Parts: sequence; C-alpha cells; structure tokens
Amino acid sequence: MTQALEGIRILDFTQMMLGPYGTQMLADLGADVIKVEGPEGEWERSLEMMGGLVAGESAAYLAMNRNKRSLALDLKDPAARDALLRLAATCDVVVENFRPGVMDKLGLGYDDIRAVRPDVVYCSGSGWGQDTPFARERRPGQDLLIQAMSGLAAATGRRGDPPTPAGTAIVDHATALTLANGILAALVARERHGIGQRVEVDLYSTAIAMQCQEISAFLNQDGSYERSEEGIGQAWLSAPFGVYAAKDGWIALAMAPLEVVADVVGDPSLADLDPWADRDEVKRRLESLVRREPVAHWVQTLGAAGLWAARVRTTEEAVAELREQDSGLLITTEGPDGSPISLIGCPVTLSETPWQLRSAPPRAGEHTAEVLREVLTDEEIARFTTPAVRSAAHD
Repeated sequence: MTQALEGIRILDFTQMMLGPYGTQMLADLGADVIKVEGPEGEWERSLEMMGGLVAGESAAYLAMNRNKRSLALDLKDPAARDALLRLAATCDVVVENFRPGVMDKLGLGYDDIRAVRPDVVYCSGSGWGQDTPFARERRPGQDLLIQAMSGLAAATGRRGDPPTPAGTAIVDHATALTLANGILAALVARERHGIGQRVEVDLYSTAIAMQCQEISAFLNQDGSYERSEEGIGQAWLSAPFGVYAAKDGWIALAMAPLEVVADVVGDPSLADLDPWADRDEVKRRLESLVRREPVAHWVQTLGAAGLWAARVRTTEEAVAELREQDSGLLITTEGPDGSPISLIGCPVTLSETPWQLRSAPPRAGEHTAEVLREVLTDEEIARFTTPAVRSAAHD
C-alpha cells in the first residue's frame, strides 16, 4: 500500500527525543529515514528507564526509532564525511540536533549539504536556538532545564509547593512534533515553489509557544501571575477548573459555570463567589463536598448536567484499557535480541495512506553495508578507518 511520504529520503543525525521522535513519525508515514550514529551507537541506547533496559536497549531509544535504517560511522573520519555528502545528495531532508556549529565543523553544515543538494530541506533542532544569548553561553538544552527556564515548571502545582515539572518530557515531545511539521511545510514549499531551505526549531521557543494562551493573557491584561493556594488545575484559569479528591479517588473538572456546579453539588451559595478572585475558597468548599461521594457518582452526575469531568487514572490504568480494547496504539515488534517488545504506535490516522510498521528499531549500524552500497563501491568502503565499516565491503 502506498504511504503518504513514500519516496522521501531523510538523513537523520538526531539523538534523544528532539529529532528521533519527529523523524520516526515521518518514517511511520513512509519516509526512508537513515539514522546516522557513531560506531558505538547513539548515547540514548544505554539510558536506563525504571532502572533497566528492554531487550538490551533503552526503552526510550526503542520508543522513537522504528522504521529507520541505522548507519554507524565515525563522523571525524574524512571518508565518512565524503560518504555522507554522497548520501546527502540523494536525500530530500537532512536533520540534526547537535549543539550549534558542530555540523559546520564536521563539514556537514547547511552550506556543505546545499552544495551537493541545492533544494535540500535542512532542519536543525536545538535547546536554545542557533544564535541566541543562551545558545552562545553553550547552555545544555534538556527538557527539564527548559521547563525550569520557560516558566512551565513554576506554573504547575499549588502556591507554596516546589515548581513541578510534567510527568514526561513534554517539551521534547512538542518540539519533535514542531520539527516534523516544519519539515513537512518545507517539503510542500519545495513542491510548490521549487526551493529548498533551512528549518530551525528549539526547545525553548516551543516551551514559550506552548504557553501561548497564558502568556497572551499576561501580556494583555492587568494583574500578575501567581499559582492558586489550593491548586486550581491551571494557574491562569478560574475556579472550579482543577482536580478534586473524591471519596475513593480523584476527579478532574474542566471548564464549567460555577452556578451550574453549585446546583449539582447542592450548595447554591457557591455561585455567590467570584470564580477568579475567590478561586481558592471555591476550591476548598467544593472539595469538601466532592469528598462525600465516590468518583463514579461525580462523573455520572456532573456529566448529566453537561459538565466536563473525568476520573483521574494512572498510566497503568490507561494502558490496561488499551490492552483490553486491543487498541492500535499498542503495537508489538521484535527487539534487538529477537524477543517481542511493545511500543506505542503512530497517533496519526490517514484514511488512504495509513502508517505502517515496516521494521523494528535497528541495532547500531545494522544497515551500514546496505546504505553505503547505495552510494559507494566496495573499494571505497574499504578505505574507511573504522574496521567495522571496512568489513562491510566483504559482507
């Protein structure tokens, strides 16, 4: 079956989540993604999660690198640079997320690639941008640090609590999607206008953009930002928005008119309070009422009144439901050691060109010989300084 991005070829120098998750989405949709790694593989392959590895690799690596081919080279080897330029000439897209300037030093920067492929889409991902004050300070760009510096962590939780980061690498994830979106836009521009171009995304800009509604309110309205004492779900919104303790668990209540909520819980006096100025008082009084009944009661009662409410579940509970439903979001493939592994599938549904699981996450350098033979002769491969690459000429 034809896939949406079939025929698009991507040379992928990215590591960690920014980059690999974005390029995996493009691979899921049909692109031929060639993952370039060092001789020992990318660093994240050895990152332990929950104290261990899965099938000999990091669960983080396995989650973001299916449908790709792995090419392992010493990027400081001149022969490797020449081979990569030959490969780049056959590629529509080059993606990297090294620190600014690293690819230029390797002779693989935008101008180097454009010299061999003038209409290339060259995408750079970074922590702080390519030429910003923070980038020039060479600050490490990592999700938790970006959540800290952007205000995201400080905006989460109750007044008086420590800043609270999200339970996943939310900025990495959002920036990976931004990266994929930028690449797709540039590919459309090339198709429509015949131009290649450079695409840049960074974690910090994405973290600020993720707060577009909150920062817009802050910039355009009087008042200062402060978390609520009782923990309204988002510090910028009015009560009763938030998470409430019920008799046997927790319930989330989203946008809801306070007068309607007051009627449902049987306390009309709640409607006399100001949803913004009195939000902490609303939270305290409403929670004291919610605690009297179980979660199921409130989900049914609030829902019947047209209010948006949901039980707060753990990740384990959400996954158990996906298993019970035999959801397409849970997929099984083969791990590097041959054992079956479970992964999360692509969240994009296309009616005519659906995503496909074509191949498992590759072992480091698994496709080195295959990829190099697409642009080099065996004699040329034999000139490499890395023994493992030279041996590919004899495979």
